[in-house]
Amino acid sequence: GLGVFSRVRLDTTRVDGRLALRVATNDGWSTKPQFGYSTAGGSVTWLVGLAEDNLLGTATSLMGIYSHTPDRNVFHLGYLNPHFLSRRARLLLEVQDKSDGTHDSWFMGVPFYETAAARALITTGDAASERVLVYHRDAFGNPTPDAFERRLFRASLAGGIALHATTRDYQRLSLTAEVRRENFAPESTTVARSVFGAVGAAFDLGHPRFQVLERFNTYARREDVDLSPTIHVGVWAAPQAWGYPATEAGVGLEFSGQVSTLWGRGFAVLRGGGNGVFTAGAPDSGRVQGGVTVASQDLERQTWILHVEGAALRRPRPGTQFDLWGTQNGPRLFAVHEFSGTRMVWIALEDRVLVADQVWGLMGIGIGAFVDYGGAWYPYAPFAAYGGLPFPGEAPRLGGDLGLALRLGPTRAIRGDVGEFALGYRYGQGFAGSRWAIAIRKGVTY
Repeated sequence: GLGVFSRVRLDTTRVDGRLALRVATNDGWSTKPQFGYSTAGGSVTWLVGLAEDNLLGTATSLMGIYSHTPDRNVFHLGYLNPHFLSRRARLLLEVQDKSDGTHDSWFMGVPFYETAAARALITTGDAASERVLVYHRDAFGNPTPDAFERRLFRASLAGGIALHATTRDYQRLSLTAEVRRENFAPESTTVARSVFGAVGAAFDLGHPRFQVLERFNTYARREDVDLSPTIHVGVWAAPQAWGYPATEAGVGLEFSGQVSTLWGRGFAVLRGGGNGVFTAGAPDSGRVQGGVTVASQDLERQTWILHVEGAALRRPRPGTQFDLWGTQNGPRLFAVHEFSGTRMVWIALEDRVLVADQVWGLMGIGIGAFVDYGGAWYPYAPFAAYGGLPFPGEAPRLGGDLGLALRLGPTRAIRGDVGEFALGYRYGQGFAGSRWAIAIRKGVTY
């Protein structure tokens, strides 16, 4: 949980006829230069920086990264202390200095750090003055952005207690209070100022279930895949008296959950959720999403993965629309912002074949065969449904690709993110130029 070892193994043993717990750890490189380069469909992103995941042996993390994307340049500074002032308290600070604004955030407090934890108390917040880009298609089918100025300040305080908590299951009740200032305006115009507050309550039910796999998303390390059956239900009050306009004040509802089944060398998990705000009994805005993942390692040195997901938004605020290039949950050989909108779907099938788990004691190597299909689009509807963006919608925009990928992942580092060099053939909509394309990027994590 501290993330300071590359591998941890626990077992029982006998010492002088008595039962003992044996813990074996493998050290990992915690100081890591950060170099990244990705390209897909002609769009280039790169980063350079330094990350230290075990600063002076204290299990704290310090990171400084400079990144370039087709949209902006960003210097990202982050600090994480997992035992700030006390054994269980966490402190997370993040600063993002962008070429078109700033965005800072914090997290501090004691979360539900284990299944049997009895209580939690945390505070979180954000402060931002930044430009937000919302991409859509112009009359020629090219991705075109609308630019908004965003002003944000948010502070929240949340506390929770466990109505029932053991090492096997839990039932939790939490309360949250939040004050927020968030305004958007078209670029080069004056941004209004409005402040509003909300309170919410939530109930969580869960039963821990993990499956330990190797070579699923990384190499030469054990991965705890979270397959825990969970249910989350919450309700929010956003009254007009606390600053909400009469047309937006109402009640917010949210829900999420997952169920799973597993076998010796595989699993299937179904996830879903949604949230929405209701004003005068009618839905004002919202989001629904769901997905299923099936993975199998029943064949020696192979990992088969089938993943399907879909989601829909209603009246999203600028910047929350789906963009499959940024979230890496769409066809991997397509360029930046080729798929964006308020509807999305993605189907992926992969066969990851292990070539070598340890090369020179530094990296694992694998080959992946993949087929992707999906996209994102704005459905036909009055333009007011998109917050005033001047376009009426489009037919479902879908495309796909199939090909092979060379997968490389570090085995000595504390974290083992895999990089991918993919070559494949594109079909459907959403691309320009040759049907053959190369993508260099972080591997898909399921």
